[in-house]
Amino acid sequence: MKWSGRLIGSLSVIVTSLLGSEVWAQETNYREAGLTLARRICSECHAVQRNLVPSPSSAAPRFETIANVPGMTAIALSVALQRSHQSMPNINLNSDELRDIVTYILSLR
Repeated sequence: MKWSGRLIGSLSVIVTSLLGSEVWAQETNYREAGLTLARRICSECHAVQRNLVPSPSSAAPRFETIANVPGMTAIALSVALQRSHQSMPNINLNSDELRDIVTYILSLR
């Protein structure tokens, strides 16, 4: 009985670690795609990377600043990106692009 319990416990640890590494790898891909997208469509106004101190436009917050707004979540950021802003042009992101850019921005915490 002890042997089968240990076997089940060991298998669950292995499965959990494999699934966790797959999720991490997938998030890394989203983050990289988000950075590429941010460089292409956001960097004209926003500082999209940590090493860029000021944003090119004084009206556009740095992505790192956005990521660190208290209470900022993936849902809140997704909603904000899908609404028009007074000083920001409307951008039309498909669901994959939205996921990628949100993942990237929140990775700057």
